[in-house]
Amino acid sequence: MPGCSVKKIAVNKLGDALAGSSGTTFSSDNDPELIAAAAPFSLKLMESLLAESPQHRGLLLATSSGFTQYAYLAVQEPADELEAHDIAGATAMRKRAGLLYLRARDYGLRGIETRHKGFASALRKDAKAAVMRCDKRDVAFLYWTAAAWGSAISVSKESPDLIADQSIVEALIDRAAALDPDFSDGAIQQFLVTYEPARPDGGKDYEARSLPHFNRAVEIAHGQMAGPYVSYAESISVASQNRAQFETMLRRALAVDPDARPEWRLANLVMQRRARWLLAREDDLFLDPVDAAASADSVSAPGKP
Repeated sequence: MPGCSVKKIAVNKLGDALAGSSGTTFSSDNDPELIAAAAPFSLKLMESLLAESPQHRGLLLATSSGFTQYAYLAVQEPADELEAHDIAGATAMRKRAGLLYLRARDYGLRGIETRHKGFASALRKDAKAAVMRCDKRDVAFLYWTAAAWGSAISVSKESPDLIADQSIVEALIDRAAALDPDFSDGAIQQFLVTYEPARPDGGKDYEARSLPHFNRAVEIAHGQMAGPYVSYAESISVASQNRAQFETMLRRALAVDPDARPEWRLANLVMQRRARWLLAREDDLFLDPVDAAASADSVSAPGKP
């Protein structure tokens, strides 16, 4: 019995260290490929620790966020870039990304369950009612669970059962936004920029709904995060076929200095890579040539980003 207690204490201490330090070490790196190669070891280590301490909230959150980010960086983004040359290969990679996102989702749900027993089953019965049990202490789990679940849906268009879960994703992210709209340097606001065009029964005014989220995300980051610009270009400019706006948003993303905020360096480099890829696909994304009269100033953001 004493041996088991000592082991549990050691596991929890290591779990605390991993949950608290690995994120910063990874997020400030300047080599996305290195992080993509290194992440699996950290993720499997955290999973092995969770096998010993399954209720460790810090580890559950780090594992949920870690698998979500790894799936995007190492699997989904390369799959998107591969598709033009190898459709079958890209499809297989997206299937793998979907499985990784679902693994991340399940860790996120487990994290919420540590405070709210029966949350996962309640979510299936009435998502809007279930999320009302959550408070500000659950925001990180709400966000990463929604991000992982929504990403799984986005790469699994052939799965009607998974697509049917979109209302659950909506309930999770809307509750997170209500509790802490500026969470994690505007992560929720950036999520909503992308989500508004896909919101069920959202109508055609998605651009008007997305714009405040975009403006707030840029304001929080003082224009030093590439993600909001890429999200707006890919989700809104393409949907509205505003090519001039699309180009302006992506140029703004590429103008961000990744070294200005070291804690955002990796995210900025990844988003700038996506911006270059989107610009290279511009002719495939837009039906008409550039309209010289179109004004990218239709999207404004605080601080003249």
